[in-house]
Amino acid sequence: MNAEGLVEVVLPGKVEPEGLQIRHGAVPAPGPGQVLIRMEATGVSFAEQQMRRGRYYDQPAFPFVPGYDLVGTVLATGAGVEPGLAGTRVAALIKVGGWASHVIVHAADVVEVPEGVGAAEAETVVVNGITAWQMLHRKARVRAGQTVLVHGANGGVGSVLVQLARAAGAKVIGTASARHHDALRERGVVPVDHRTEDVAARVRELAPRGVDAVFDHVGGRGVVDSWRLLAPGGTLVSYGSASTRDDEGSKQWPVLKLLGRVWLWNALPNRRRAYFYNVWAGRALAEDRFRARLRADLGEVFAALQRGEVTAQIAVELPLARVADALRLAESGTVAGKIVLNP
Repeated sequence: MNAEGLVEVVLPGKVEPEGLQIRHGAVPAPGPGQVLIRMEATGVSFAEQQMRRGRYYDQPAFPFVPGYDLVGTVLATGAGVEPGLAGTRVAALIKVGGWASHVIVHAADVVEVPEGVGAAEAETVVVNGITAWQMLHRKARVRAGQTVLVHGANGGVGSVLVQLARAAGAKVIGTASARHHDALRERGVVPVDHRTEDVAARVRELAPRGVDAVFDHVGGRGVVDSWRLLAPGGTLVSYGSASTRDDEGSKQWPVLKLLGRVWLWNALPNRRRAYFYNVWAGRALAEDRFRARLRADLGEVFAALQRGEVTAQIAVELPLARVADALRLAESGTVAGKIVLNP
């Protein structure tokens, strides 16, 4: 079918980044309802960092090919798929499998990338953009004039989230290391240094009545501060447990603790709400609805990208063969935006 061979990155077990393996093989053919995509851009997310340690809450069994999302061109279509889809640039959210030159994806899971949007640009807003959009608009329902706090405002999700929040007319306070503050100010964000400042005290200075929403990927004990910083009617959206990345023990326990806190807070007689956001929530119960919502929301993010409301923040682009360097860089916490891998 294709003169090119398959190249994919395999995570064989709990290894250092240098332990990732490059595997070669034949390019697979799409089955019924599937498409074959030639990958043009994939990325490194926090999920792969957790998976490498065997600490992702929904950990796949080793060995497997990581790669949470990808952008590429459809090379071939399987039975039952519109043949005209071939040659189209698409994006897909897949959880695993993206770190490969060629990827089989269910046709219902691909979203067309608009003309004029490059592969690397689009890649920065697939999982990060869907996550940011759904937390902002479907969970917190942020409106113009409100004030929000975004932890990790320089990160993959955070950098998209602050831009979407500003586009929605919100005032944004963002935590980040000092070296990222100038870039955040240029985006209209009020920066707070989480390393040297008392974040809770500083946020109370900036928003004496509290903030209308907090987006917290850190988890751990700090999520309690996030809850306490909410104004009446405010919403906390917790979407990760970055503070426990290097912990030992149960990989489910940090998430279960977060879920327990969310349940308890929502049971209290108060006007605030808390959510634990998971991009895959609801898929098992209503797959068609999940896909339709994902397609609509990614479409909104791509439109924001085209309008210039969101600027693709690419930290660095590296070839797939240098995936160990990419993962090391991601785990260093020194970069802003998305690390993109290409073939």
